[in-house]
Amino acid sequence: MRLGNLERSIMEALWARPEGVFAQELADSLPSRPAATTVLTVLVRLSNKGLVSRERRGRAHLYKATAGKDAFVAETMRAALDEAGDLSAAVNRFVGSVSPEVAAALREALDDRGEALEGRGEVLEGRGEAKP
Repeated sequence: MRLGNLERSIMEALWARPEGVFAQELADSLPSRPAATTVLTVLVRLSNKGLVSRERRGRAHLYKATAGKDAFVAETMRAALDEAGDLSAAVNRFVGSVSPEVAAALREALDDRGEALEGRGEVLEGRGEAKP
């Protein structure tokens, strides 16, 4: 899911304040200094996308990110791969472009996933083993 510049700034601010924030405080904290009404419009849009929740507090609403930044990034990566015409080519191109640190993290995550699946009697496709 792609975010516009203001959406991204708002999400970054919400991720930095997991306890939540009011729209006016949020507007005042952003470097671009958007109007509170503009921030409210974007918050409604982000809420419709499932990225933001709101809770009534008196006459205002307290806004919070529904998930952490890591979950958002992971979902964005998964959605991008779902759109790939040639999944294998997209993954190979991605893996070929990442830093050694990212490659190591990917390798470790895949190894952990393989161990977890094997522990449940499942295997990863392409390992030459069939699921029981």
